[in-house]
Amino acid sequence: MRSSAIWIGLAMLLAGCGGTGSGAEACGPWRPILVSVADRLEDATARAILAHNMTGRRLCGW
Repeated sequence: MRSSAIWIGLAMLLAGCGGTGSGAEACGPWRPILVSVADRLEDATARAILAHNMTGRRLCGW
C-alpha cells in the first residue's frame, strides 16, 4: 500500500513538470514583492519576502 502511494505521488509531481518551456508560464499570477524604503519590516517578514523573490527568480526568471 505504501509503495503505491509513493508511486502515485511521484507521478503527480512529474505530471506538474510536463509543460513546455521553463515553467515561467505558470508564474503569470505571481510577481515579485517590492518593498519601499519607508516600509518597516520585521526580520521574519523580510526573510519571507526574500525567499519569495529568490524562488521567483529561480523558477520564473524574474
